[in-house]
Amino acid sequence: MKSRRAAFAFVFLTATLDMVALGIIVPVLPKLVVTFMGGNAAHAAEIFGVFGTIFALMQFVFAPVLGMLSDRFGRRPVIVLSNFGMGLDYLIMALAPNVGWLFVGRTLSGITAASFSTAMAYVADVTPHEKRAGAFGMLSAAFGIGFILGPALGGVLGNVDPRLPFWVAAGLSVANAVYGLIVLPESLPPEKRPTALVWRRANPLGSLKLLRSHSEIFGLAAVNFFVYVAHEVLPNVYVLYVIYRFAWDERTIGVSLALVGAMSMLVSAWLVRAAVERLGERRVLFAGLLAGVAAFALFGAAGNGALFLAAIPLIALWGLAGPPAQSIMSRRVSASEQGELQGALSSMRGISMLIGPGLFTLTFATFIDKQRAVQLPGAPWFLAALLMIVSIALAWGVTRVRTDSDSAEVDAPREEANPSVAAH
Repeated sequence: MKSRRAAFAFVFLTATLDMVALGIIVPVLPKLVVTFMGGNAAHAAEIFGVFGTIFALMQFVFAPVLGMLSDRFGRRPVIVLSNFGMGLDYLIMALAPNVGWLFVGRTLSGITAASFSTAMAYVADVTPHEKRAGAFGMLSAAFGIGFILGPALGGVLGNVDPRLPFWVAAGLSVANAVYGLIVLPESLPPEKRPTALVWRRANPLGSLKLLRSHSEIFGLAAVNFFVYVAHEVLPNVYVLYVIYRFAWDERTIGVSLALVGAMSMLVSAWLVRAAVERLGERRVLFAGLLAGVAAFALFGAAGNGALFLAAIPLIALWGLAGPPAQSIMSRRVSASEQGELQGALSSMRGISMLIGPGLFTLTFATFIDKQRAVQLPGAPWFLAALLMIVSIALAWGVTRVRTDSDSAEVDAPREEANPSVAAH
């Protein structure tokens, strides 16, 4: 038990440092793109959109590859090599003389950041199935920490030198890799690994076969997909919306985002575990999804900034939904397939990151058009709420019937992953 706690602490710190490094460059990367575009904000916005697309595409393609490699060769080497890769990415962007080199850096970042699915698999390895929801919640808190500390630190460093945040991010990533190389223990013993790589399942579409191997996995994966798409309204519309609707300045926006990050971190780090122990995974899953519906509806309907801020606790409670879903799905696959599962889910998130930005920004632009007879600035938030309602309906059907055999943890890999099956 003590060794399990120590192993989880190691991977939690690794994930936190990854998220802080990612967050540090958030305030300065758009400004750097604008500089390279000679101050042309419109052209810079187009380029920045391409950066977002390539990042999501790399996540979609490489998450299942890294997940399967971690199943075959262990979690530790994949995490360590990914951290070294992220360090190289930030170094390239720190030295980039033009947008082309920034593009190379964002491509590498999309590939190496896909290792977060390996961290999720690591948690599944070292945590008993009845405690996985709480452990996944704790790991999700790393996002909250990175969301709070990273941009704040990046803003301070960027005022000194626009390139400095990239250097610091590179240093954090390399230090994280060295830390993992020296301290991080392997979580997946050799006897639990497949003896062959099934490459047809390492591609994004092939990896979805695992999601279809059990009806509950497939259903909850569909739930996650709608949740992932709905989540894209936050990074793509939040700032535009509060400026348009409430005329918030940078300071107010920064404080509100820090509040989102802080409350989400508290929910993930503390409330998920307590709620699951008291109410069970299924009830907590639905509580989180319902909180998401309420939050998005209130965001869209808020007539003033105070009412908009009142929805932040609800959006934080939305974080209750993810860890129970992850926990339920992780019990449906063997130890040798945890990386593949998390990689497949990350690929789905990559698809959502390709769909969501255009969907919500176009909806927002359409419904604030002055030429429209009826304007509805809250339309993207209401669309997100509708997607959440769809996810609730799916989750209800998927989790309604549970049998004793369904509740059991899978101990053996599926036949296709056995060494007797050749992989080409």
